[in-house]
Amino acid sequence: MADVEASPTTAGTSRIVPFMERYGIIVVVLLMVLVLWALEPEFFLTGRNLSNILKQIAENAMLALGMFLVILTAGIDLSVGSVLALAMMCLVLADAAGWPWPIIILIGPLVGIAMGLFNGFGLTILRLPHPFIMTLGTLFIARALTNLISGGVPYSGLAGPVRFLGSEQIPLSFLGKGATLPVSTFVISVSYIGVALFLRKAAVGRHIYAVGGSPHAARVSGINVDRILLLVYAMCGCFAGTAGLLTAGRTNSGFPNAGLGAELDAIAAVIIGGASFFGGRGTVLGVFAGVLIMGLLRNGLNLQNVSVFWQQLLIGFVIILAVWVDVLRRRAATRT
Repeated sequence: MADVEASPTTAGTSRIVPFMERYGIIVVVLLMVLVLWALEPEFFLTGRNLSNILKQIAENAMLALGMFLVILTAGIDLSVGSVLALAMMCLVLADAAGWPWPIIILIGPLVGIAMGLFNGFGLTILRLPHPFIMTLGTLFIARALTNLISGGVPYSGLAGPVRFLGSEQIPLSFLGKGATLPVSTFVISVSYIGVALFLRKAAVGRHIYAVGGSPHAARVSGINVDRILLLVYAMCGCFAGTAGLLTAGRTNSGFPNAGLGAELDAIAAVIIGGASFFGGRGTVLGVFAGVLIMGLLRNGLNLQNVSVFWQQLLIGFVIILAVWVDVLRRRAATRT
């Protein structure tokens, strides 16, 4: 029987679907920019407002990058917000004690790595049944330690070098009066590019995807799954500690209730960015797009004077929609 020639409509659809699979999230970001520009043409695309957006997303961008690595392995880390607060208070107290600033800057990431390894050991040594349980426990432990070492009291007034990464601005006068590029944006850019290269070029990066796709198959193929889990949770903790450093620098302070609920924003950004809760799927570019979508959404709603409660409601529906799309995508993949 002769082959049936594909219709133009079918051929067009076959080209559009892969394109949207890969770049659909970028299209969403561009559409949001156009809509918000149309709603606030005199303010949205000003240098000052764009700089504000970049500063506001810095914390969530770092947390989401670490959360992405964990979700790639079909895990979750509920402790990142509390780890952020613990790292922040540790470095602020070290600054108050007069420690050298190079050591203070390293304290945040190191505290994060220690808490991440604690999560990893709970999963690999104690064999707790699900990361939800271990990281929920760490959430309470890190928050309690934060309040114990600080006495529940905020501290303010950091040394200039400690504030640099979180607060310094690079003038961009060619974009307009008041336009600046936060130094934290460079930290985020380096982190995202580094993780993207790591996942794409390093064998360990490919192993992370393999563990998320099927832990049993990964073990059979010779991958040390426990070592991979220790690595991703340590990296997640490191990025949470770095977020604590950036937040301390931006606010010139440390406060025990920092990061409350931040883990939910990080999870939302990762899922909106196209990563799968079932593991083994997602890109660094998608995660950053998810962070941008949340930042643009909040910024646009603030410009429209929308109540924060309505913002929470809308973001909740966006998260549910993103997970639903992921479920539909998995069903379609299993049928083919």
